[in-house]
Amino acid sequence: MQNFIFENPTKIIFGQGQIGRVGKEVARFGRTVLLVYGLGSIKKNGIYDQATASLREAGLNIVEFPGVKSNPVLSHTLKGIALAREKQAEVVLAVGGGSVIDTAKTIAAGVRADHDVWDFFTYKKSIQSALPVLTVLTLAASASEMNAAAVMTREEGLQKFSIRSPHIQPRVSILDPTALFTLPATYSAYSAVDAIAHMLEPYFNNTEPDSPFQDRLVEGLMRTIMESTEIILKEPANYSARANMIWATTWAFNGLTSTGMGLISLPVHMIEHSLSAIYDIAHGAGLSIVLPGWMRYTLDRNAGKLARLAREIFLISERDERLAAVAGIERLQAWFAAIGSPTSLTEAGIPEEDIDKIAENAAVLAQVWQLKDYSKEVITEILQQCR
Repeated sequence: MQNFIFENPTKIIFGQGQIGRVGKEVARFGRTVLLVYGLGSIKKNGIYDQATASLREAGLNIVEFPGVKSNPVLSHTLKGIALAREKQAEVVLAVGGGSVIDTAKTIAAGVRADHDVWDFFTYKKSIQSALPVLTVLTLAASASEMNAAAVMTREEGLQKFSIRSPHIQPRVSILDPTALFTLPATYSAYSAVDAIAHMLEPYFNNTEPDSPFQDRLVEGLMRTIMESTEIILKEPANYSARANMIWATTWAFNGLTSTGMGLISLPVHMIEHSLSAIYDIAHGAGLSIVLPGWMRYTLDRNAGKLARLAREIFLISERDERLAAVAGIERLQAWFAAIGSPTSLTEAGIPEEDIDKIAENAAVLAQVWQLKDYSKEVITEILQQCR
């Protein structure tokens, strides 16, 4: 295990009926709150009423900013920055999933910036300060509620890039498993894929040769997510399964599972960002397409670790590492299909002749992320495995 510093300052308030505490928590940071949410689902399931009632009870001035879509876009976020400045918001509250939280984080940083907020995403500028961000989570997937990252798509050029800074890490996040009861089955499935991919990328792409503690963390969380998802798809209102899911996915990408692993990289996310930027497909759906293809591409380099995953997760008994690895990839892809997530470009309606366009788009992000091993030609080869 290599040297590391682990610090996660997010306060988690967990459990049924806890959304009513949001007003008091927000009030600790300011009196005027920008309330960021999506396309209206929180008004149908009652979460909006719970959150706003609590904010009003705390005597807060609420400025609403709805309309965040899955795969959030820069043009809408810029409107949120302008609104927050106009109304002199002191704190940002995201009520939603990763897209809403990422939008709230970008707004929080953008309000304090005297330059184009996109400069943060291209690493031309670093975030020096931001408004406090709090969240009420309604979709368990990205762990944005407990990490310092955010993703955004700029429509010009169809670029889906990310930022990372401790200044945008949520101060408080409320996790009520009942808020997930009304999620569509597809998004419950995509959530599982997202969390699994978040853990498996550092699991395979790191510079630490001996990591039994971290490996077992990933494997244990992955088994919990898979078991919970299978229950949820049959029983959407199963509290125990939703509770295990929301807590496991939060820990899947909050820094813990990759501590001590040295330099890590996320090539699968890098490629998937092009799929969701160009075709606006759900992030989890894109990951279930790319991850098995990338695993096949990296088979020779990662046979040992792929075999370990196959044995620990799918109980593959094959002794030959390569054969075990192949069996594990097939089982993971089959599980993605079984829960209803697409596993090929064709299934997602993405034509094979677009592979060159996707690879060219992804190669730009590979340069930004300094993934030097991932040229356009390499990305093309991986995408060929995803057909």
